[in-house]
Amino acid sequence: MKNSPESILSDINAISKIPAVANILEIVCQSTGMGFSAVARVTEDRWIACATFDQINFGLVPGGELVLETTICNEIREHQKAVVIDNVAEDEKYAHHHTPLMYGFQSYISVPITLRNGKFFGTLCAIDPNPHKVDTPQTIGMFTMFADLIAFHFDALDQVSISEQRLQEELEISQLREQFIAILGHDLRNPLNAISNSAQLLSRLNQEERVQRLGDVIKNSSFRMNGLIENMLDFASGRLGGGITITKTPDEDLGKVLTQVIEELKMIYPERSIKTTFCLDYPVSADGKRIAQLFSNLLGNALSYSDRESEVEVTAFSNKDEFNLCVANPGKQIPTATMERLFQPFSRGEVEPNKQGLGLGLYIASEIANAHGGKLDVSSTPEKTCFTLSIPINN
Repeated sequence: MKNSPESILSDINAISKIPAVANILEIVCQSTGMGFSAVARVTEDRWIACATFDQINFGLVPGGELVLETTICNEIREHQKAVVIDNVAEDEKYAHHHTPLMYGFQSYISVPITLRNGKFFGTLCAIDPNPHKVDTPQTIGMFTMFADLIAFHFDALDQVSISEQRLQEELEISQLREQFIAILGHDLRNPLNAISNSAQLLSRLNQEERVQRLGDVIKNSSFRMNGLIENMLDFASGRLGGGITITKTPDEDLGKVLTQVIEELKMIYPERSIKTTFCLDYPVSADGKRIAQLFSNLLGNALSYSDRESEVEVTAFSNKDEFNLCVANPGKQIPTATMERLFQPFSRGEVEPNKQGLGLGLYIASEIANAHGGKLDVSSTPEKTCFTLSIPINN
């Protein structure tokens, strides 16, 4: 199969990007006394100069072509062996060969350039109108070494090009995937809101205990699904370059924000006890909606991962240095291996069996803390687990 013009042009450009080639061509001429050297791309129908070093005005420049059948390189392409001639006039095989007669050279050396996959690329060659002693192990070894070096660099550039292409494809696929997540999350909100509103209406219209329980199940599931959607949207936004965005209010009423979240979750977990201790004496510049999202993730996890009879503790205070929020619940100690990746996306720790999810809640909470210039930490003992948010007041 013949090489396309685009493929050959790409090969020429690749050779031009190898800095060593120019030095190699100059060195082989200086070492042998030859006046012209070149790296040639040789296919079954074309001979094209990729790089040249010309001290004898031979006239070929990169991109220049010779008729393939007039070159010895065409024969090298077939047998893939080096051809070395000290003096054409005294050489039995090449004294009457059409190539030296046509191009007027007396000394000639050309070695094949073979790529790692075994494909013949072309030749490293040199010519001169005068005889030169080039048929020596040292000269042939030097040309062979340089040909291998050129092949190595060409292969390396090819691998880089392939890697860049694959990376670009992966980036495009990843972007489409994240855009899909964002669109999916956005479109799920309307039917989810309809389910949640219907559950609340059902509970009001029918006070039967069984209906109330079913309504609570639906509301609970709707709340958790809404949290998953919010986390998906934030994750997709962050991965697409938007990051977690916040809009701070200079004196956010965080007491009111935290209380609203607690009241919402008490409707979902009416049987649970939540102890609160607030001491918010200093104003805090923060995004109330994002703090509510963070707190909802922490408190929802605490209620979900602790016994129904246990009490969850929420403490919050602000002083001249920082705002501090702590959510603590009794329960099993989080394993050390899980702690190390707890705030990474899709790495939810297996604290309780059958309580798996996207694993985005703590990641999003941590990103919200970072966006406020703060930090989200966790400590866990056999007695209790505590998540602590700290935000500098003067941030």
